[in-house]
Amino acid sequence: MKIKKPEYLYHGSPYKLKGKRLIPKKAKGAAKHDILKAVYATDSKQYAIAMSLIACKGVGNSSLSVISKNKAKGIIYSGWPEQKEVYLYVLPSEEFVNIPKGSCQWVSFKSVKPICVKKLKLSDYIHLVRKASKKEIKKAKRRGWIK
Repeated sequence: MKIKKPEYLYHGSPYKLKGKRLIPKKAKGAAKHDILKAVYATDSKQYAIAMSLIACKGVGNSSLSVISKNKAKGIIYSGWPEQKEVYLYVLPSEEFVNIPKGSCQWVSFKSVKPICVKKLKLSDYIHLVRKASKKEIKKAKRRGWIK
């Protein structure tokens, strides 16, 4: 089944863009499609915002669970967001490819100029993350995800 490319994609970040374009960077993930040198984006605003929250200053180890097509929940294993705002970048989809196919993740190997940037109050979206339970922390340590 071929997924229709959305008109717009979203990139969440705890940082305000310096310059006019998002530049491909080496990502830090566990799966091979999560360690590409690329600009990462998604077709889900909620997923992008949750991603910005788990990358905030003050957050140590974290992960993101996709609950359904447009629902995501960030799990924070250590620390907690210390910022007041995060940023949502709306991107044109032309340069993006769906990797892995069928997922909500899209990547561009070229720099991307946002269509617009929205500054969001962290307090309005904090419900998209939660602290990990002791059981989840133990499991993550056993698997080597966190120290």
